[in-house]
Amino acid sequence: MKAIAVYCGANGGASSIYADAARAMGRALVADNIALVYGGGHVGLMGTIADAVLAEGGRVTGVIPQQLVDRELAHPGLTELFVVKDMHERKAMMASLADGFIAMPGGMGTLEELFEMLTWSQLGIHAKPVGVLNVDGFYDQLVAFLGHAGQEGFIQSRHQGLMKVSADPAALIALLK
Repeated sequence: MKAIAVYCGANGGASSIYADAARAMGRALVADNIALVYGGGHVGLMGTIADAVLAEGGRVTGVIPQQLVDRELAHPGLTELFVVKDMHERKAMMASLADGFIAMPGGMGTLEELFEMLTWSQLGIHAKPVGVLNVDGFYDQLVAFLGHAGQEGFIQSRHQGLMKVSADPAALIALLK
């Protein structure tokens, strides 16, 4: 595994535990010699994890739509930054650059990206691992809901294990390997 795409909030969240987790994830990626692929922003958890990887001497590739560059949200110090036309192109490029995917805490965009990668895996579009960093129980209700959807016959049992879950960054990376 050479690169992992990390989806996370463009906001920092209500508690410092989220930024602490982003820094820990960044350190864990570098410790495993895995490059970060992410949305290219300098704000929120996105900026925090990018800065953490860079501070540890790791490689960071950002993929950002021109509209967000125009709003001055692009991170200026990345190893590599791709500016793309729109969000669809961003997500496709991030998926092609990554060997696996991790969702950290975030909002609707993070959830949308997580579910797209899970759906693509379910459909056989890719065979790359998908995980969530369950910081302080952030994803507990989502994990429970997916179990409920499976019990109700909407997610096949063979797809129940597609999403790997851990509260520990290094343990989550090990699960994805």
